[in-house]
Amino acid sequence: MTINYSEDIHIEKSETTNISNVDFNNLDFGRVFSDHMFVCDYKDGKWQTPKIVPFQPISLEPSAKIFHYGQSIFEGMKAYKDAEDNVFLFRPMDNVKRMNISAKRLAMPEIPEAYFMNGLEELLKVEKNWIPKADGSSFYIRPFMFATGEGFHASPADAYRFIIACAPSGPYFSGKVKVLIEEQYSRSANGGVGFAKAGGNYAGQFYPTQLAKEKGYQQVIWTDDNTHEYIEEAGAMNIFIRINDTLLTVPTSDRILDGITRKSILAIAEAEGIATEVRKIKVSELIEASENGSLKELFGAGTAAVISPISGFGFKDKDYELPVLENTYGTLLKKRITDIQTNQTSDPFNWRVKVC
Repeated sequence: MTINYSEDIHIEKSETTNISNVDFNNLDFGRVFSDHMFVCDYKDGKWQTPKIVPFQPISLEPSAKIFHYGQSIFEGMKAYKDAEDNVFLFRPMDNVKRMNISAKRLAMPEIPEAYFMNGLEELLKVEKNWIPKADGSSFYIRPFMFATGEGFHASPADAYRFIIACAPSGPYFSGKVKVLIEEQYSRSANGGVGFAKAGGNYAGQFYPTQLAKEKGYQQVIWTDDNTHEYIEEAGAMNIFIRINDTLLTVPTSDRILDGITRKSILAIAEAEGIATEVRKIKVSELIEASENGSLKELFGAGTAAVISPISGFGFKDKDYELPVLENTYGTLLKKRITDIQTNQTSDPFNWRVKVC
């Protein structure tokens, strides 16, 4: 798949680079940043000239509305380099569309596709040497937008800044995680912003997750805000449950993010002949499946981790362990996705986009 855009971008190259100080074989996730970033401001009712500039701090007035009313959204993407140093993106137009859905929900200006895609592709060309090739690593891309307009009055801002920053990264999670099914707190509510990638959604997750960690768990399985009877997400990821040989996930809604990895898993599972169901799932069904032995797998799915296996979960002061299987759907599906992302196999879905 190829996407062609033309939009003039002012490029200011950094006079120095930190790349020689980076151990690309031992990368943490999202802690080392490349030399440049893409920046475009919105003011006077229109987007201004886009720029690629050296990675640098942001200067804002204390009255900037991001600090007071939380107009902030983001996306998570990755770029990959194959054995011949070709650079690829994975389903980038889905990220553009979802970011604009988030922008609309938070009364922020939508970003023209040309600004997003051409800016991203030009940034990747400038930063090509930063894209790692080690197994399990990737070039994590963080497009984000926030309110820069000033004022203490409670209303949408009149100015915004869109930035794309990048971080060469290793795996998000290593190994399996143990999760706690949440019985009190909620990630989102009906009519809220749960379907948007709003910064506040994640801020609200930190405290319940912290409480779960104090009990020995690494993450939380979120349940519905009304009854806490239905499973919704796993931490910041969509959730998949394998009962016998059927792979289940919950439907998206105004509470649940329309995950790009989630959609990819469902498409690949269908192509592999794996039975899937998209429906509401009760906590009680998960417990029953664990107790009768039909629960085979549980995993989270998202851009950062792709697939994160869950080894066990806690509910009402009782722990439930997942069986150890030799061949899992999670392992198969992750390999199918990453092989497409890294150009190690054909792409029958036309998801892979070559940048350079």
